[in-house]
Amino acid sequence: MKLTDKRVIAADRDTVWQALMSAEVLQQCVPGCQELTGSPEDGFEATVVQKVGPVKATFKGGVTLSDIVAGESCTITGEGKGGAAGFAKGSAAIRLSDAPEGTLLDYDVEAKVGGKLAQLGSRIIDGFARKMSDQFFDRFKQVVEGPAPDDAGAEPSEDAESETKSWGKRLFSR
Repeated sequence: MKLTDKRVIAADRDTVWQALMSAEVLQQCVPGCQELTGSPEDGFEATVVQKVGPVKATFKGGVTLSDIVAGESCTITGEGKGGAAGFAKGSAAIRLSDAPEGTLLDYDVEAKVGGKLAQLGSRIIDGFARKMSDQFFDRFKQVVEGPAPDDAGAEPSEDAESETKSWGKRLFSR
């Protein structure tokens, strides 16, 4: 399954790049991610719980960053094994460029599954892969941008607010 899309993020390119390199940010953005540790240089280890159709599994695996051109592009590759459910692997080639509203993030995602998951059929798998990709990049945009102006009157959850603020403080205090 392959898909291509883009997002405009209301932040400068360096801020977006730093977020892509942050285990803490990536953990917040990966749907079902229970744990993500490591670094861009050494790779990350992840535990993700997902339900695809009738199959629910805990995937344990690794995430690596390659083809890194600081501030411009990278490829994020992940592979996880979910025991009897099978495996999932995929990659996202990400490119950043300046846009009038901030940073344009273009991405090409490729995903593959095997085992019981593959038996669900390409329609379910393709829909699930698109949903996961959309959720990841939507969450990424929200984490980097912070609360939307429309949400200013709404009461954000304390956890979400403190996570965004603490990530922002660490990023800008470097």
